[in-house]
Amino acid sequence: MKKTLIILSILAFFSACKENTEKSKSITNASDYNKYLTSENKSSYETALSEKDFWSKRLDADTTGVGDMGPLAGAYGKLFATTGDGQYLSNAETMYKKAMDISANNKDGYARGLARTYISQHRFKEAQELLEESYAGVSNKKETEFMLFDIYMETGNYEKANENLEKIKNNGDFNYLIRQAKWNDYNGELDAAIRNLEKAKEIAESRKSKPLKIWTYSNLGDFYGHAGRIEDAYQHYLMTLELEPDNAYAKKGIAWINYSYQKNTKEANRILDSILKNHKVPDYHLLKAEMAEFNNDTSEANNQKKAFIKTISEGNYGNMYNGYLIELYADTDPQKALKLAQMEIENRATPETYDLLAYAQLKAGQKEQALKTIKDHVVGKTFEPTAQYHTALIYKANGMNDAVTPLKEELEEAAFEIGPVVLKDVKNL
Repeated sequence: MKKTLIILSILAFFSACKENTEKSKSITNASDYNKYLTSENKSSYETALSEKDFWSKRLDADTTGVGDMGPLAGAYGKLFATTGDGQYLSNAETMYKKAMDISANNKDGYARGLARTYISQHRFKEAQELLEESYAGVSNKKETEFMLFDIYMETGNYEKANENLEKIKNNGDFNYLIRQAKWNDYNGELDAAIRNLEKAKEIAESRKSKPLKIWTYSNLGDFYGHAGRIEDAYQHYLMTLELEPDNAYAKKGIAWINYSYQKNTKEANRILDSILKNHKVPDYHLLKAEMAEFNNDTSEANNQKKAFIKTISEGNYGNMYNGYLIELYADTDPQKALKLAQMEIENRATPETYDLLAYAQLKAGQKEQALKTIKDHVVGKTFEPTAQYHTALIYKANGMNDAVTPLKEELEEAAFEIGPVVLKDVKNL
């Protein structure tokens, strides 16, 4: 009897410890961010709309007013950022092209604006050609070098990206530091990336620049999350919202913490529903589908995947969501996934796009070809968890179980980043 009591006491002790541990995992508090979830929070949208109306009226009064076209195009870009409506990017493209045709003095400035629009539309080759042509002519070399680094990273031309990074090197320059952080991240140097972003944050704060602070806080939120610093990530998303209450990116970050870290899909869905009232981008439906899958609600997961595809088909998004579609179609229509993956590689031949091709090949029954693709273009060239996971699947399909084990361990360490659904699959590898 005494032994039984001792055992029960021990079990009760460990149960209490487990309960306390689970409670300690609760980082978010709805009272911190509820005020940002109301549909009235549209300050950024209203500002962008006001800018669009102002410059539109000026342009209507003088259709040759090239000086009005750039600001109007910029306002359309801001409207896309606040609403997710792809039509605004098309409007921005039209304005920048008109400005380039008419302008006699500022063509390179409009070229950079048009290139930014192309990048948002995932038209990377067009952006690269435009920037290189602009750089070869009369241009603001430094500003164009910043953007050339960006586009070379997007297209997988890492040697040229590094060359441009050396040209713009300046540890006291915000624009250099955020790009150095991107380079660090590409090389798997997460701590160094965070240090450089923190330096950029200091500059943004010393300048009292609201746009720079918003950008830095939200991106640091992501990087802190990758590093397992969830509390720091959460606080930086809140700091972002304090400056920009309708910042959908930060809200989605908080939704992810609720789901991936705290397993609170109800709260995460509540946040996403609030975002979708004003910011209707397709990928929120994929996150909802993943959470439904986590809750074993297959019907809702399928409905959300259909909503994702429907939103893309009805919107003016072009190739912007091809990466998501490849993963989705890999399970339901592997041949369609293969076709899309080949298109993506033609657009930008990065380790990540080759990873998507390898995954589509695996799902299409081409396991040997998938292994070749992974070995030739992915292994050792990217540290993204998704690529690591797909690589593990391909190794396992090819009977390379010894190679799976270290990848499995790395992925388990990235539990927050990959989310509970993928983590469950990882544990079954």
